[in-house]
Amino acid sequence: MPYIQNALSFTIETIVGLYLTAVILRFLFQLLQVDFRNPFSRFIITATNPPLKILRRYIPGLYGIDLSAAALILMIGFIKTGLLLAISGYKFNIAATLMITIAEVLTTITWTCIIVILGSAILSWVAPMSQHPAARLINSMSHPIISPFRKILPPIQGIDLSPLLALLALNLIQRLVILPITDFGRSFFF
Repeated sequence: MPYIQNALSFTIETIVGLYLTAVILRFLFQLLQVDFRNPFSRFIITATNPPLKILRRYIPGLYGIDLSAAALILMIGFIKTGLLLAISGYKFNIAATLMITIAEVLTTITWTCIIVILGSAILSWVAPMSQHPAARLINSMSHPIISPFRKILPPIQGIDLSPLLALLALNLIQRLVILPITDFGRSFFF
């Protein structure tokens, strides 16, 4: 029986998790004002458009934030977390499921930002003037994330240390914000 539970958990984590990541990327693309003509952006938009068209009829945007995408992220995450908890044998608890969902979404967002910053830094060393669509997407996502840190720590002798400051801030967010939310959500079960 644990083999079936393990296989079901893996399947849900993979399929639903990939789609959830796509919707989170769509939300981040709009938040960071990424070029939607990029082939990778077009793929994410096409993959996530059907449910968002329905939700946009009922949930308007607010100050440039796509609330329908945020609602879809929470719905998909809630379903995923609820299914994984049910497969693991835990009783359904709305508050715990919601807290764990919020923590997982925030974790995915922070890890996406970390990967984008690291990718941008590596590209600046390896292919600084690359016009590849993936490189353009990574650079256009990393610039809004890093630019507030560049104001705090400008380049020193031509070396930009602001990505390190951004990575430090993202790691602190994970440790000081996301982990307590996760622990609070899990405390309902233990």
